[in-house]
Amino acid sequence: MDTLLLDRIHFAFTITFHYLFPQLTMGLALLIVIMKVLSLRPGGEAWNQAARFWAKIFAINFLLGVVTGIPMEFQFGTNWSEFSRLTGGVIGQPLAMEGVFSFFLESTFLGLFLFGEKRLSRVAHVGAAAMVWLGSWISGFFIIVTNAWMQHPVAYRILPNGTYDVTSFTGLLFNPWAWREYAHNMCAAVVTASFVVAATGAYYLLARKHEASGRLFVKMGVVAGLISCALQIFPTGDLQGKFAAQHQPAAIAGMEGLFHSEAGAPIVLIGQPDETTQHIDNPIVVNKVLSFLIYGTTAAEVKGLDQFPRDQWPSALPLLFYSYHIMAGLGTWFLLLMAAAAFALWRSRLYQTRWLLWPILLSFPLPYIATTAGWMTTEIGRQPWLVYGLLRTSQGYSTHVSAGNTLFTLLGFLGMYSVLSILWIILVYRLIEAGPEMEDAKLAPLTLTA
Repeated sequence: MDTLLLDRIHFAFTITFHYLFPQLTMGLALLIVIMKVLSLRPGGEAWNQAARFWAKIFAINFLLGVVTGIPMEFQFGTNWSEFSRLTGGVIGQPLAMEGVFSFFLESTFLGLFLFGEKRLSRVAHVGAAAMVWLGSWISGFFIIVTNAWMQHPVAYRILPNGTYDVTSFTGLLFNPWAWREYAHNMCAAVVTASFVVAATGAYYLLARKHEASGRLFVKMGVVAGLISCALQIFPTGDLQGKFAAQHQPAAIAGMEGLFHSEAGAPIVLIGQPDETTQHIDNPIVVNKVLSFLIYGTTAAEVKGLDQFPRDQWPSALPLLFYSYHIMAGLGTWFLLLMAAAAFALWRSRLYQTRWLLWPILLSFPLPYIATTAGWMTTEIGRQPWLVYGLLRTSQGYSTHVSAGNTLFTLLGFLGMYSVLSILWIILVYRLIEAGPEMEDAKLAPLTLTA
């Protein structure tokens, strides 16, 4: 196996594992702030207790995110030294800002939030929660800015030695790709947190324990989930898809399995792309929908892969096709499930409707799969470019690091992250089994009915 492929697998594994944790913390940070704000109302101690409970899970995920994030950034120097040498003048600035907001703002106020409740006023404690949320979302923004420059490079110049430099930091921050990607990504984080919160509540209701807390968790998760799932599709997903169609048309063609340009292009709901025959096997299609979604008219022509040189097609084309369809399919399921749950909540029937509580409980891993598939779609779609249109992936890896060294460290990370996964499962399981500290008898009078 060659070094470039191993480097790509290595980075894909570490970044995929790492992002399992920030997506929950960024989403939970917002929900915890909402819980703390609701706790300021008369009789709001139940919401305060809920915020305290979820803050513990937030802290565990934050810790695992830090532990798995630091080695990932080191790989820029070990596995991708040429990429770092050439583009460090651009990506170094937002990555440094991410570290500032993550390790200083977010972590400092997380300490105040976790250990300062008895020392701070109720309003100040809400403020600490808000700063944790702000720090996590700003940290995520700078990561997105870095990725967006790789997807749609702006505000740069090429120096005489071939390296890239920033011409305008403001231009880098206001990259139009970044804001669309950021909105879509943060909605996904809230979707993940909403499903985790709702699934925990569903578990309590189905197991008939901590039922007062379970009702609060289900209500919070379903309401936040319905809003974020809707925003995930429109406008954030719609805007990002249309912008990608303008600037990365080959990626869109690969996602949809569109091998040949077509006016009134159909959307493929399911099928198997065959690169050899340039055909979709066993397709289920809806005619003219793809043209309408991208251009707003059913008669518009959508560029197919036949419009691009073969060496500029997205690599791993079948994986791109399946990743995109998994993401889109799960997103549709999330919206339908949360809409049904919200309707039952509005009719005051959700807490007793076990046939709805079970899908909510069993669906909690699905946002992780959808988010992973979404990021795979974004990153595979950009290939064969490391920086779109400027630097190919084959030009960015560390040529002086052997395949054996890369494989050795990959196996080491696999073992270490397996141990971390077991530790995370044990810690979170124990917290959920113990439930909120306050007895349900004390919470029951404060429970809000649907």
